[in-house]
Amino acid sequence: STPSNSFSVPLQTTSSALKGAIQLGITHTVGSLSTKPERDVLMQDFYVVESIFFPSEGSNLTPAHHYNDFRFKTYAPVAFRYFRELFGIRPDDYLYSLCNEPLIELSNSGASGSLFYVSSDDEFIIKTVQHKEAEFLQKLLPGYYMNLNQNPRTLLPKFYGLYCVQAGGKNIRIVVMNNLLPRSVKMHLKYDLKGSTYKRRASQKEREKVFPTYKDLDFMQDIPDGLFLDSDMYNALCKTLQRDCLVLQSFKIMDYSLLVAIHNIDLAQREHAMADGTSQTDTRRPAAQKALYSTAMESIQGEARRGGTIETDDQMGGIPARNAKGERLLLYIGIIDVLQSYRFVKKLEHSWKALVHDGDTVSVHRPSFYAERFQRFMCNTAFKKIPLKPSPSKKSRSGTAVPRRS
Repeated sequence: STPSNSFSVPLQTTSSALKGAIQLGITHTVGSLSTKPERDVLMQDFYVVESIFFPSEGSNLTPAHHYNDFRFKTYAPVAFRYFRELFGIRPDDYLYSLCNEPLIELSNSGASGSLFYVSSDDEFIIKTVQHKEAEFLQKLLPGYYMNLNQNPRTLLPKFYGLYCVQAGGKNIRIVVMNNLLPRSVKMHLKYDLKGSTYKRRASQKEREKVFPTYKDLDFMQDIPDGLFLDSDMYNALCKTLQRDCLVLQSFKIMDYSLLVAIHNIDLAQREHAMADGTSQTDTRRPAAQKALYSTAMESIQGEARRGGTIETDDQMGGIPARNAKGERLLLYIGIIDVLQSYRFVKKLEHSWKALVHDGDTVSVHRPSFYAERFQRFMCNTAFKKIPLKPSPSKKSRSGTAVPRRS
């Protein structure tokens, strides 16, 4: 039977139908997977696509529902089950987070025009992706698997599932990922950094938003001295970025960004103090994210909460840092936009721009150059080591050093 036309109207109006279909589909696919025994991931698992039809009156496999008929496809179910397990996400937690409460639609869709939903417990982001991106993610899976096996500590996106809702002649592909920006933490500033300066300034339209995403030139203007991390943290961050860039480069991926959101602890306290004069503020602690390695802190240090944890409660998963004024910050970071693969179009665009402008500052470049420039910007301009002050006691001692006897 042909699916009827509920999804062909503009997406906004059928958003609730789409959310409902996603939840029904995920419930079914995770449920049916849990009856299959655990086993090693095989090469063919990356190419499997499972498809199930959901008629509105229900069937012996699917419940009745209020939406129009739709078909739900799950890509590489066994491989994604493995990824979820690697990140400590149990099937019942995954289902509970995504399907127990209504999904929350985020208003600020990215430049890509994707729709974003967040699970009500803040754990997962669901993002609509284009056909090309979904296809590309499928191609990446074997390499992604190999890479995660060697190293679950990564700032690359954590992909937990790839699905497609088919209805009314439309295919809506969605990917489930880790949520980089917990809603329970107020972000004061947000940047999308590529390490390129060519046209990398937020548009006027973007600046007018409640929570704009600024770019490289804005960062250099707002935070000219960079963000200061203690030396272990700085080394861990740069090492992780270096490894991740190498992986992206091996996949010939470019044009990715580092999303950096900043929570200013001192500013938040001042805001609270001002608000206290007028009303009671909510002082409940935000709940920690459940998935392993899902916080910015774990992504670079990876000491999972399950064992001895470094992460103290007041860091809420952010990476502690300071600005040039010495204010205490928490940074929430992750590499985004890795699925816009480096295609021929990009190559053309680059050779043309390079003739008109200085090629080095253009944000589209061959992958190895892109990766090097990206790392250089992050580890020299954006993030810096807190300079260590020599302690006075050591100075006086070294001043009157007693020569050692041989």
